[in-house]
Amino acid sequence: MEIYQLRSFLAVARLGHLTRAAETLHLSQPAVSKHIKALEEELGIALFERTTSGMALTKAGQLLLTQAERTLVSAVELVNMARKMRGEVAGTIRLGTIIDPEYLRLGEFLGQLLQHYPMLDVKLSHGISGWIFEQVSAGLLDAGFYMGVVNDASIGSIELRDMTYLVVAPPQWASQIAKANWRELACLPWIGTPKQSSQHRLVKQMFEEQNLDMTIVVEADQEASMRNLVASGVGLCLMRDDIAQQAAARGEVVIWEKTKRPTTLSLIYSRTQADQTVIHAIEQVIRDVWGVPQDVLQRSEP
Repeated sequence: MEIYQLRSFLAVARLGHLTRAAETLHLSQPAVSKHIKALEEELGIALFERTTSGMALTKAGQLLLTQAERTLVSAVELVNMARKMRGEVAGTIRLGTIIDPEYLRLGEFLGQLLQHYPMLDVKLSHGISGWIFEQVSAGLLDAGFYMGVVNDASIGSIELRDMTYLVVAPPQWASQIAKANWRELACLPWIGTPKQSSQHRLVKQMFEEQNLDMTIVVEADQEASMRNLVASGVGLCLMRDDIAQQAAARGEVVIWEKTKRPTTLSLIYSRTQADQTVIHAIEQVIRDVWGVPQDVLQRSEP
């Protein structure tokens, strides 16, 4: 059994399609198919069955999936322990970013990273939290900043800070908002966000707790746009605490004081990527930049 066979198995299982798995692994489709066939022959069982939409795990494949993830993680850690002992920290880091770089301490982080590890090449991709998670899971990003809870055995996370989101409304609605209850709040026009965004998850959970649905009139994916839309009287939205307080001080928004929505900012990374020496380097620098104690650098357990 080879590491590359397990990596192909997990990619097809995650994406449900040979072609997409091959693209993610930067291999040809016949090569991935050959890996799966060889693994099935060695195990003596069928792992996948073809469907009209692609590839689906068999019952046996489903039962072996978690163990395959654990085996690949252990094998990768063994290889990278040897690399670390040889002092090799080089290559390309594909890093996903969200929100504003100042809040992420991105400049300080990258400056220290490249100072300590000058052989690294960093490529940044900006998006929203859900997209970052999908890209890391698919192996298209090595690591990325993410807001929310991580419940995936193949994804490790380093918690950086707690965050709070507040409900904000146009300033001309101040008297109405001050007296509004949950039902009245839900009936007002809201500025929505894409389903992959952390704000979408927070708002959805907030109203589900009240057994209510909100009324979305506009969808936006940038906090600057949302702030402008609220200030212009378009509707309400969730806004990060520090941004909301500053906007309220300038008279651009009013804050509904009856709820605060907590979340967590983390750096997430794939535990099954080939070169974990780079991840170890990121861990050390992120701890220094954010002042995170060593015992907080916990990886998700399988």
